[in-house]
Amino acid sequence: MYDWLLDGTFNYEADRAACRELLKRAPTTKALARNNRWFLERVVHTLADEYQVRRFLDFGSGLPTQNNVHQVAQTVAPDARVVYVDNDPVVRGHGRSLLDANANTAMVAGDMRDPDAIFAAPEVRRLFTDDQSATMPRAALFISVLHCIKDVEDPAGIVRQVTSHLSPGDYVVICHLVSDDRELRDSVTDLMQQETNNNWGRVREQHEVEDLFEGLQVLSPGLVDITDWRPDSDLRQHQRSIEWYDYGGLAQVPASEAISP
Repeated sequence: MYDWLLDGTFNYEADRAACRELLKRAPTTKALARNNRWFLERVVHTLADEYQVRRFLDFGSGLPTQNNVHQVAQTVAPDARVVYVDNDPVVRGHGRSLLDANANTAMVAGDMRDPDAIFAAPEVRRLFTDDQSATMPRAALFISVLHCIKDVEDPAGIVRQVTSHLSPGDYVVICHLVSDDRELRDSVTDLMQQETNNNWGRVREQHEVEDLFEGLQVLSPGLVDITDWRPDSDLRQHQRSIEWYDYGGLAQVPASEAISP
């Protein structure tokens, strides 16, 4: 669905039909998808360029589309390493076919509800965790994916568990779909649960996303509508989604909260 909203080609008729229904309920959703992708580009570039991050772990990456994490990061640092994690076999099949030629990237099977298993995966160890000589910080990315997690599956607990595998000075990026309109939140949540056979979480409120950052040091400009996160273009900044939007930002693991793996 995300790929179709970005005018990509990695999508199916079921995705397109679901998007058409979604646009009836939230007509500016294409702007939401574009803003999400532009945020990914800005935050990954910032991490690689300003914060010297060279290892990225992208949870729930979805089907490869335009300007993926490794393409943005490796534009800054050709040696940047990226591991994409997804539990969808279709995503993994497409991703591996596109990434096989790049030795510094991998697509691994994993469910972010089980972070310990993900960190035990050989490709994650090879590209993200095992290089003890590396001095550059790492980053874990949750780009518009934690809304797929149900409340009973504890999205905040998942973030804390991932953080426990990171080190002081590493980074965490989170953005999450929110709306101030309860009726819209319920309507879109119902649609997505229907389209995924109840394998989805819900659209949440800002304060619930803020809870995901507990124990992390949020960096400037704070937690915002991601359209306002260090915007690089006035034109892009004015292409806002109205009914719902992504909310979040960039945070760092402080020494007092980190637990070395």
